[in-house]
Amino acid sequence: MKEKKVLAALEALLFITTEPLPLKKISQILELNEEQVKEAILFLKSEYQKNNSRGIQITEVAGGFRLSTKPEVKKYIEKLYGDKRDSSLSQAALETLAIVIYKQPIPRASIEAIRGVNSESALKTLLERELIKEVGRMDAPGKPILYGTTKKCLEYLGLNSLEDLPQFEQS
Repeated sequence: MKEKKVLAALEALLFITTEPLPLKKISQILELNEEQVKEAILFLKSEYQKNNSRGIQITEVAGGFRLSTKPEVKKYIEKLYGDKRDSSLSQAALETLAIVIYKQPIPRASIEAIRGVNSESALKTLLERELIKEVGRMDAPGKPILYGTTKKCLEYLGLNSLEDLPQFEQS
């Protein structure tokens, strides 16, 4: 594949996908080694950043790459789609998600002990949005469900992996 065709194909793949594409998958599709694909990604990234004249960027999240809009054009996207406040998480859901992220795998009772309130509704919301999932059962009476994060959670937070999270300081 010629260089311009590789860049065009890469851009099309990143444009059309709804989830981040892993480097390995892109390499397989383009029939190139991972180093060549990484080079192409870096080149496209620099093209999008030139003179800050583009409204899109390539981001690395959840173990893959995707095209996303730049934060500075957010207000225009909001005008197109209107106020989407209903798509944001409640304070309770955010608190619960933070606990799951840092303490996973964790049962509901432990989440509620940390928060000091019932977390059933917040857990239901996070499960419906596929930000958390059941990752197993605790070896304890009643075999409580253990919760952990999903790849979609990394995407939601704009993280490549959980290692990208700030360190949690316990008091």
